[in-house]
Amino acid sequence: MLMKLTLLVKLAPDEEQKDLLLRTMERFNEACNDIAKVAYHNKLANKWALHKLVYYRIREQYGLSAQMTVRAISKVVEAYKRDKSKLCKFRSHGAMVYDERILSWKGLEYASVLTLEGRIKVPIRIGEYQRARMDRLKGQADLLLRDGVFYLAATIDAPEETPYDPVGTLGIDLGLKYLSYDSDGEHYSGKEVDEVRERNAKLRADLQSCETKSAKRHLKKLSGKEARFHRDLNHVISRKIVAKAKGTQRRIALEGLKGIRRGVSARRSQRSRLHSWGFYQLRSFVEYKARLEGVSVVAVNPRGTSHICPVCGINDRANRPERDLFRCIGCGYAGQADHVAAVNIAARADVDRPIVPRDFFEHTTHLQGQASQLVGR
Repeated sequence: MLMKLTLLVKLAPDEEQKDLLLRTMERFNEACNDIAKVAYHNKLANKWALHKLVYYRIREQYGLSAQMTVRAISKVVEAYKRDKSKLCKFRSHGAMVYDERILSWKGLEYASVLTLEGRIKVPIRIGEYQRARMDRLKGQADLLLRDGVFYLAATIDAPEETPYDPVGTLGIDLGLKYLSYDSDGEHYSGKEVDEVRERNAKLRADLQSCETKSAKRHLKKLSGKEARFHRDLNHVISRKIVAKAKGTQRRIALEGLKGIRRGVSARRSQRSRLHSWGFYQLRSFVEYKARLEGVSVVAVNPRGTSHICPVCGINDRANRPERDLFRCIGCGYAGQADHVAAVNIAARADVDRPIVPRDFFEHTTHLQGQASQLVGR
């Protein structure tokens, strides 16, 4: 089977080409706003019917080529179908849609892009990741402008490996202090994320209080930096989780955390931390990377996994007296709380297995040692 992925290709136009791409993008989105008004007032979500109403006028008024006009109409229809209750508005530097008729690739060096003044050959800059996948480029690509840099977001078909029969389950507990904690005891701390978030929050507050032109320029530059940091970190973590599961021929069990923010209350000082937690992004990265590697992923109900004893099965909130400490009120078993939760997630994913996973006791000595340190604090 094939999975569709997006490959981001950086463009390196000269000043003249950059100006031409910018004017073409602005004209395209201006035309989209015009078409959107017609679609909204006529309540038209049919591409062919809208085409008959606007095609010739848009081509003549905005100087777009035939295929650019077709792509503009398609972009409006797709946006209007998502929400027919309001008039769609497009940013002047919003994505411009290209297809194979108005965009072609010239090896690994150039992209031939249609503009208001005809085709131009724009140099491209690619890394090893893109270079290995350029032969799969096909179909639609979006021209993007990010922080003054042009990119082509192209669609590629990536083959999925045939899923193997797992011999066990790797449970993953997601959280704030530890972004992920697996049932083997390996974890990734969220401390670095918290430090970046707090530093950026303080910097934003200081810059906003200045209200100078240089402060506003700095704020614009800072915009999106934290999100890119989170995204990169989630890619690193998800890649390691999938590699570990595949290397041990296990499947991955994740918590089903849909709607978790609605069910969690937090102090004012903690709200920013809670709502900037990218658990959904991390989970989606794990899922699509796992599909590419043939690793199966299951979602389990997380309810109770943090306070169920994996040894005797007692389910009581008193089993977790502290944030990092799990200590069963029944059998006295103790361990690191997030590790215990990950073990319970793995066990819950295997309906045919007992509540105590066979491989759990391999970690008992290690967990007891961690528990001793926690109790002795």
